[in-house]
Amino acid sequence: MTTPRITRLWLLAACLGGSLPAVAQERPLAFTNAELLPISGPPIAPGTIIVAGGTITAIGPAATTPIPPNAEAIDCTGKVIMPGLVDTHSHVGGGWGGDASAPIQPDVRILDSINVRDSGFRKARAGGLTTLNIMPGSGHLLSGQTIYAKLRKASTIDDFAIRDAAGKPLGGIKMANGTNSQKDPPFPGTRSKSAALVRQKFLKAQDYRRKVAEAKGDAAKLPDRDLEMEGLLDVLDGRVVVHHHCHRADDIMTVLRLRDEFGFKVVLHHVSEAWKVADQLAKAKAPCSVIVVDSPGGKIEAMDLSLATGAVLEKAGAPVAIHTDDPVTDSRLFLRAAGLAVRAGMSREKALEALTLAGAKMLELDGRIGSLAVGKDADLVVLSGDPLSVRTKVLQTWVEGTKVFDREDPDDRLFAVGGYGAGRDQKAHACCTDARLSETTK
Repeated sequence: MTTPRITRLWLLAACLGGSLPAVAQERPLAFTNAELLPISGPPIAPGTIIVAGGTITAIGPAATTPIPPNAEAIDCTGKVIMPGLVDTHSHVGGGWGGDASAPIQPDVRILDSINVRDSGFRKARAGGLTTLNIMPGSGHLLSGQTIYAKLRKASTIDDFAIRDAAGKPLGGIKMANGTNSQKDPPFPGTRSKSAALVRQKFLKAQDYRRKVAEAKGDAAKLPDRDLEMEGLLDVLDGRVVVHHHCHRADDIMTVLRLRDEFGFKVVLHHVSEAWKVADQLAKAKAPCSVIVVDSPGGKIEAMDLSLATGAVLEKAGAPVAIHTDDPVTDSRLFLRAAGLAVRAGMSREKALEALTLAGAKMLELDGRIGSLAVGKDADLVVLSGDPLSVRTKVLQTWVEGTKVFDREDPDDRLFAVGGYGAGRDQKAHACCTDARLSETTK
């Protein structure tokens, strides 16, 4: 009696192979008769978009875009399709960064503590998000390495990872200043000491780099391997972007001074008082990822947060993206954040770009994501109407040509609207793991 069950489990294990890679798209898809919002160009209505092998192979007016004879046609009459949303700042997944042992911990990797079965990922897909910059918290001057995650159906964090040509997971470094990182020693107690500690650590990294260069590959002369220093060299040598939490105008300017002093790439996050120094940010060509909330509060340094920040930065000419900082803003309300920014004066075009292409550029992934263009990943959001209308619903979310959310699926709908069971973190979102669970519990 046990043999069939064991055989089924073996087959499932073979299917999983220890992990669950994204299911490859086998048949071309043709989304037809939709209003397309490419972001990188004007709307196309009605339009057709062809997807094959996980990428966009054609996009154009419905009347002139040929549909491959073997394609599955999906009629999207009355619907809107835009690129998958890009969140430059999320804490979904329950991960933690550095601990209380030191204020600067560049050796810590958030990917080592992310639970891919966190219900937040299901909710993010329900909000149309397809790419996240998952960050450690801001309670340190440097709390660790972030990971750029593609929200494929996943069994392990490896299934989420966006990788470089060498196969290394891509991400940035999370830094912070202001009140979050001010604590008892060894943490700083003032803003001045915060900046001093950062400078000292970067100087140490520069010295480490000098010793490595002088060794000229001679193992006997190389300094002992130091994971902290290696993490900082990735910053100093421009291999990763610093994602820097800051709120007050003086903290913003401190970050820019450090950037100029040590030459690293930076994206400024939150920037509650960016509207006070918008001209300086534009002159510095400093990308800003802003949070848009309709009920601000929680910390004194964010008291001057304004819904008009995006509009002021746009007018000044500074690059602007919008993020959730989930759970500060629920990922399912990401589109609404852009609507609030437009209400406060931001242009419709730049607000939609702030949810997509602008964030992709800040993650240095705009060659793959952020707009509907031939050759880019087939990350799509199918909407019931205008993306800035509060009445609009996310109907479907697609990642690399695979549907990862469907509002008509009762299980997916639960995570979209809430209710009993919508917080079940350990419910796997994959056919093989669901089947394996049902077999083992019989």
